[in-house]
Amino acid sequence: MEGEADNQRRVLNLVAVFEEHGAWRHKQAPHIQPTPASSQSQQLPSPPASQSLSQMDAQHQAEQGNNEQQQGQRGLSFKCLSSFRHKIREDNWRRQQDPGLKLHSKEPEEKKIALELLETEQAYVSRLHLLDQVFYTELMKEAKNGKTVPEEVVKMIFSNISSIYQFHSKFFLPELQKRMEDWSCNPRIGDAIQKLAPFLKMYGEYVKNFDKAVELITVWSEKSPPFQELIADIQKRKVCANLTLQHHMLEPVQRIPRYELLLKDYVQKLPPESPDRDDAEKALEMIFMVAKHSNAAIAEMERLQNLWVVYQRLGLEDDIVDPSNELIKEGPIQKISTRNNSTSEKYLFLFNNMLLYCVPRVIQVGAEFQVHLRINVDSMKVRELNDAQFPNTFLVSGKQRTLELQARSEEEMNAWIKAFRDAIDRKEKRSETFKTAVHGLEMDTPALKTEELGRRAPQWVRDNLVTMCMRCREPFNAITRRRHHCRACGYVVCARCSDYRAELQYDGNRLNRVCQECYVFLMGHVVLEDREEKHKGILEKEAAEVSGRSLLCSSLQMLDKNGKGGTRGWFVIPQDDPLVLYIYAAPQDVRAHTSIPLLGYTVRELPQENSRHLFQLVQSGQVHTFLADTEELKQRWMRVMARCAAGITHPEEGEEDAESCDEAE
Repeated sequence: MEGEADNQRRVLNLVAVFEEHGAWRHKQAPHIQPTPASSQSQQLPSPPASQSLSQMDAQHQAEQGNNEQQQGQRGLSFKCLSSFRHKIREDNWRRQQDPGLKLHSKEPEEKKIALELLETEQAYVSRLHLLDQVFYTELMKEAKNGKTVPEEVVKMIFSNISSIYQFHSKFFLPELQKRMEDWSCNPRIGDAIQKLAPFLKMYGEYVKNFDKAVELITVWSEKSPPFQELIADIQKRKVCANLTLQHHMLEPVQRIPRYELLLKDYVQKLPPESPDRDDAEKALEMIFMVAKHSNAAIAEMERLQNLWVVYQRLGLEDDIVDPSNELIKEGPIQKISTRNNSTSEKYLFLFNNMLLYCVPRVIQVGAEFQVHLRINVDSMKVRELNDAQFPNTFLVSGKQRTLELQARSEEEMNAWIKAFRDAIDRKEKRSETFKTAVHGLEMDTPALKTEELGRRAPQWVRDNLVTMCMRCREPFNAITRRRHHCRACGYVVCARCSDYRAELQYDGNRLNRVCQECYVFLMGHVVLEDREEKHKGILEKEAAEVSGRSLLCSSLQMLDKNGKGGTRGWFVIPQDDPLVLYIYAAPQDVRAHTSIPLLGYTVRELPQENSRHLFQLVQSGQVHTFLADTEELKQRWMRVMARCAAGITHPEEGEEDAESCDEAE
């Protein structure tokens, strides 16, 4: 009975306070609150320090008719939580003094701030009493009777509010009151705050649960009319000051940052010789760490909220919804097709552990995107591609698939590559079993290393880069010899050379079309020696192989005798055969269709006409006319051909080998 009587007395005191505050509010501006005398602050709780923020909303509701039923249903949006930190840092929540009142005018500045801390703490404890002893107690009582909602729901809504209330009412507030009573002989509060500050970390649990609590109030207000009616009934009481339960619940979320601001102001106003300076600075540092802990909980909530929004855009598929994931980057991208040499619009979601390769839904009902492919970050590789036809392209290679992607600009490409590499680095650091170094794929050839064959999706050679089968060297045609891709090495091969099936580990050990050489390797047989040691003809030099070790290689056009037309091809002068010019139909062909011995030829420059960069190789009655894409490329070819025609086989000093084949990549 004594407990109930005590609770009644506390409620009556709170009613008296808010009645007094309601009469005062009609006389003062909404953002100005008087500071009561120090003698009064020891007797009755003052209005909450954050009242100025919430009053504006309450007054606006009163102007709209003060519909309490709607108040009971209305909840706070997530934006309210994510933006409260900015509101706290405004000065309108601080208690302002009426210029006509000279309260504490002769007191030192640090004491005024200490009194403000005490007064706001009294108001805060009143708010905690309302949450714990009124809302929580009455809702839990009805829940135990089975009339509203399950008890667990009430506990989840209020989290550890009871512990917070007990700490402030029995420890923190009494300690501050005692210090202010003894201020004349012992003017200090820093040591008391320093002693109790570690307990404020309990706010992390409350803050982390806040968004879920607001959601539960909204959901159960719709599901349970008795629950909604009880909350609305409590909110009609004068002690609630026309504010909703959700607004009162926001007060603990705002309290720690306000401690930090008040204590920072207190330290600034302390005289250098003050005995409280060292303790106050240490207390401020501890409050800062508590605020950081609380902010970390808020950041975690924001991360989960943003992650949930992404999952909704993807259709909430069970195999991708994981609260431990972290979204690193998302955005549109162009996918380069190896079949028809074109691009198509796609959308990427890069998480810390996977890449989702998506396409926008035509009819966006429920989900905005459809996931076409999932590539694990584990063992992923990424590198930039130097492609004249498709600028700003990069390669993403994973165990499940290899993608050639094109960004809209160089800056966007670099941002994507950096995001991928950051994700790969983080995955490598977290995984003890990660053994593959994060470097680019092999630059010489798109084929995989032998030990990776079948374990990693290969980079497919584009159809337009070859004119003949990369295994048997027979030319392709549209009817009898069509192009196919080996799923193990990525080569473009004919049907006869790819008429095999092998299980590939990266594709879940399903049977896939592979070429003969990959089939022999994957099935565990030794490669036949006569196949390996077969003597190659003079033209059987693979374009990609010799381009990587060449004096110069690029695309040129060889004109006919009239100088009006001709065929475009891939021209290479190998380092190991510098006296011969090899001409391929495409950069990845395994056999040259023509060769020209350079020894004895004369290089002749033709005047530029119609922006065409022409030059010739001349010997007796033979004349070969070439058309380069740029003047600079033309001059490089003329220099290299002239040296080779004169029998000078070593590279010219200053001519870098890497430069010679920029366009080949």
